[in-house]
Amino acid sequence: MFCAATASIVSGTVAERIKLWPFLLFTLILTALIYPFQASWKWGGGFLDEMGFLDFAGSTVVHSVGGWAALAGALVLGARTGKYRDGRVVPMPGANLPLATLGMFILWLGWFGFNGGSQLAMGTISDVADVSRIFSNTNAAAAGGALVALIMTQLMYKKADLTMVLNGALAGLVSITAEPLTPSLGMATIIGGIGGAIVVFSVPLLDKFKIDDVVGAIPVHLIAGIWGTLAVVITNPDANLGTQVTGIVVVGAFTFIVSWVVWTILKLTVGIRVSEEDELAGLDTAELGMEAYPEFSRQG
Repeated sequence: MFCAATASIVSGTVAERIKLWPFLLFTLILTALIYPFQASWKWGGGFLDEMGFLDFAGSTVVHSVGGWAALAGALVLGARTGKYRDGRVVPMPGANLPLATLGMFILWLGWFGFNGGSQLAMGTISDVADVSRIFSNTNAAAAGGALVALIMTQLMYKKADLTMVLNGALAGLVSITAEPLTPSLGMATIIGGIGGAIVVFSVPLLDKFKIDDVVGAIPVHLIAGIWGTLAVVITNPDANLGTQVTGIVVVGAFTFIVSWVVWTILKLTVGIRVSEEDELAGLDTAELGMEAYPEFSRQG
């Protein structure tokens, strides 16, 4: 499940201009090679685990890995046609914000299993108490991320931005994933809140560099994942800042470099980007042969 979650992160960043089968080939390499190798360094008793690197449920091992792979893909693939025009950023809003909101709440619910299940035991009273604490901290971090994103967008843009609020909640969840057990409820809320702030600042920053991330997966999973991994040292006395930084750098460098190479090879061989005509018409028809919204399709 964690491996599949990593792959799903990439899809949101490269959406709306990538060919289906090259993307599936990359996903195969990500899940068969990149993810298992780096995960074994921590969760397989590898050198990061021996060093004392802490990542309870995958702020780095799962989320940052997906973010690094997505960043490499976005750089090799390029931005959507018309996204950056005449020195300005052209908004390309999603088709269905209510559905996106529902999706976020489904993820929020699933995160209780994501983090709580990483306890790996329910055989003692202590285990049960730990799982309940993990649930509480997970929920608090998501709420903190959503609330901070809501307040910041209102202050910065004079309007609440629903997309930022949704991503703020997810960033809060990613931020607490590295250590959902040891923080207090208040600290979990703060950790998640900082994750929400990271999203609000990072999304426009990516646009300044003309890195087109369709759903904001890089701020949510990569940058908030790095923050969550560093935040472990705040609440867990067994954590060491140098070790946490080492884990972030080693996993990040490995994932980004290998992903970059794979994306580049795919680009130079089979090609990874659809034609401009297909991109503007929509990939539902071009890649899948059907319309997501047939009632709005152009006839003749």
